[in-house]
Amino acid sequence: MIKQTTHAAIGAALTLATPAVARDPILRQPIACTLGETCYIQQYVDHDASSGTSDFRCSKLTYDGHKGTDFGLYSLADQAAGVDVLAAAPGTVVATRNHMPDILSNAPDAPSVDGVECGNGLVIRHGDGWETQYCHMMQDSIIVSKGDRVAADTVLGQVGLSGRTEFPHLHLSVRHRGTVIDPFDADGGISCTNNTETTLWEDPINYVPGGILAVGFSEEVPAFDDIKAGGAHETTLVANAASLVAWGFAYGGQVADTMAITITGPDGTILYEGENTLERNQAQFFRAGGKRLRANAWPTGRYSAIIKLIRDGEILDQSQTEMTVERP
Repeated sequence: MIKQTTHAAIGAALTLATPAVARDPILRQPIACTLGETCYIQQYVDHDASSGTSDFRCSKLTYDGHKGTDFGLYSLADQAAGVDVLAAAPGTVVATRNHMPDILSNAPDAPSVDGVECGNGLVIRHGDGWETQYCHMMQDSIIVSKGDRVAADTVLGQVGLSGRTEFPHLHLSVRHRGTVIDPFDADGGISCTNNTETTLWEDPINYVPGGILAVGFSEEVPAFDDIKAGGAHETTLVANAASLVAWGFAYGGQVADTMAITITGPDGTILYEGENTLERNQAQFFRAGGKRLRANAWPTGRYSAIIKLIRDGEILDQSQTEMTVERP
């Protein structure tokens, strides 16, 4: 799979400053990944006190009552390979939990997580009333204990699937004297813009309102679970395959967003071109399109697909992928 995105890679060195002390560094990025390349932000703090939702840009990349920032991984395969969770700043570990199983909360055999929605995780106090909480870590991966002093960037454990989670990610909550703080809008006065005066990041992070996580080819429309696992893309198909299907997996979908799919054959001819419009907001979704075999065989050679996520008539993100058709 070849993934090319239109939004720029996002800086990985992140620092938090208190509103009272200008640019006083507190936090670094709490996960060992590169935003925009190997991880992304799936959800932000919910600023709407009612039953509605609003992130700090007055958009919908959050859910009701969400109290942190979710650093998501692109697939379950990435999580299984191991991604470290890091201490965001020097401090003292004041609580840990390490025994919960790694089971997606929407799995048929998932146990109840009432009262332990965070799953495996820990809390670090940093002084002056600041603390950070790290959730959904891998079972038995936490290597620090209550009372330990940790330096910034200390490995705490690994990203897991424990607690109330439906995708692999690290949930980071930031609190100051018990109050949830959104590091993207520290004073809570939503301006619906990238307000660099109130952000707590030393190097402001570009707001990305949604995007494509993966694209691929398959013989039939794949199961969503296979796509999320990271194993749905087929690099080769045989010439007598029943169908040729291209698909795109994306996040942050909003009503009226469109996913456009174009498949081009070895000779440059467009084999398929179609669009699918979302009828509701979807945190994660996939769409697929393609063509069934009508002749004896597909022409052998290299096929390509371009998948575009379109919002309000503009391309929000774009990726491409390739696949080879071979003789049986």
